[in-house]
Amino acid sequence: MSHELIDRHQATLDRALAALADRDYWSPYPESPRGYGEPVALEPLQGLELLLDQPGTDGRVGPGSADGGERSPYGPELAVAYPHAGDPAALVAAARAAQPDWAAAGPLLRAAVCLEILARINARSAEFGTAVMHTTGQAPGMAFQAGGPHAQDRGLEAVACAYAEQTRLPASAEWTKPQGKRDPLKMVKEFTAVPRGVALLIGCNTFPTWNGYPGLFASLATGNPVLVKPHPRAVLPLALTVSAAREVLAEAGFSPDLVLLAAERPGEGLAKTLALHPQVRVIDYTGSTEFGDWLEDNARQALVYTEKAGVNTVLVDSTDDYAGLLANLAFSLALYSGQMCTTPQNLLVPREGIGTDQGHRSFREFVADLSAALDRLLGDDARAAALLGAIVNPGVLGRIEQAEKGEFGELALAPRPVAVPDWPDAVVRTPALVVLDGAEATLPGECFGPVAFLVAVDSAARGVELLAETVRERGAMTASAYTTSPEVEHAVVAACLDAGVSLSLNLTGQVYVNQTAAFSDLHGTGANPAANSAYCDAAFVASRFRTIEVRRHS
Repeated sequence: MSHELIDRHQATLDRALAALADRDYWSPYPESPRGYGEPVALEPLQGLELLLDQPGTDGRVGPGSADGGERSPYGPELAVAYPHAGDPAALVAAARAAQPDWAAAGPLLRAAVCLEILARINARSAEFGTAVMHTTGQAPGMAFQAGGPHAQDRGLEAVACAYAEQTRLPASAEWTKPQGKRDPLKMVKEFTAVPRGVALLIGCNTFPTWNGYPGLFASLATGNPVLVKPHPRAVLPLALTVSAAREVLAEAGFSPDLVLLAAERPGEGLAKTLALHPQVRVIDYTGSTEFGDWLEDNARQALVYTEKAGVNTVLVDSTDDYAGLLANLAFSLALYSGQMCTTPQNLLVPREGIGTDQGHRSFREFVADLSAALDRLLGDDARAAALLGAIVNPGVLGRIEQAEKGEFGELALAPRPVAVPDWPDAVVRTPALVVLDGAEATLPGECFGPVAFLVAVDSAARGVELLAETVRERGAMTASAYTTSPEVEHAVVAACLDAGVSLSLNLTGQVYVNQTAAFSDLHGTGANPAANSAYCDAAFVASRFRTIEVRRHS
């Protein structure tokens, strides 16, 4: 089985390694739903029992237990049952028991097994798209792409990067040191990549697979068993992932307990319990700054990778494609109702206005033009629903309501409800635009969801300063700027390099600031408070294992 798996996936691994070096577009997973058969309806997923035959199971999470389980942001109950571990330590013990054979398998076979898991998941992309849609609230098209092929791309990228780092040193080397007239000293030195230990993946509500697969596959490919602790409102996509992984591992002759689902009931605080277990040595987390900071401060026995909250800023100085700028910004603000860690939030605009190919536009004219662009984009409910998606939690809805009441500042564009005919219980809202004066108001912190702030600043130079200050103090996953001035461009590039945030310049086409491409773009930098790591650079994988040397005289 091992040779067969390696032969089956060697070409894909080689191509992925080449893509990491080239940084050009590449994906083995088609992103069009047409390549995956008919869409999967919700009904076949409702009522599933994904109990997974795991050790330590004392009951279930979901139907048949006190919590009742997940509800789709589009309305229906999912009624899926998951295994509940009465003793979380039993999961850790099972994972540790499974590790030795997996560690001994070596980087190439581990990579092949991971690629087989991804291939099985890819074949079920339509099913995963439905699962992501009905746990995150993403619109169907985005749920399929981001939750399916694009997430798989990020998983494969992590496997390739992990393989490259584990094989950077030779497996063995002969060492000869001349000794003049005496016989030379000779030794044989062996270098073995040794996994760090049990890994814990703490999933998020909004992008359970896209944000989950990099850590999951980076840990697995480097020899670490993984406990998968999903967000309570988005268990299904990661439970399906665990099911696929356990199936492949067993078929390949390894213990399925290398990947275990850690689903929790309300109030259990399972993430904290597992994070502090002394045998948990790697943690991947995406979510709130508060809990991310807690993990970094308290899980001292583990290597902790976090992606937390930030404030993404756009500087608008000038453009030679005003229509393209407006369309690009409107789409970026609307996508998934702003419920993305990469969505722009604070738009800094000189109060004297901006230069464009359509003539000078005052600050107020720019506000009106962007509002009109959003209205054009989202004026039709069917189109709007396909782009926006459902509001994922009450906190987001509360912030929208605050904006409507003027609690954040002058409301320039009011949000409106959007009807979704197939899902009458879905809560969908268009973005709100709020106007602030940067000289009079403190710039807002993170306001996750469809609320953006248009901030009048004294000049482009002041805007560059505020952008850099925001990144340093509050963190950011993205930054963007529009300018035709070489001087302003130089200043904003220098500011972003110094503050530690990736920059998108003059996006006016079909590439958006809140989207990144695996094998080419880095997601996050690890250089500002929003995240301490990046998908996917060498630092994201290299510390998940250590290279141990054995040497002997030859």
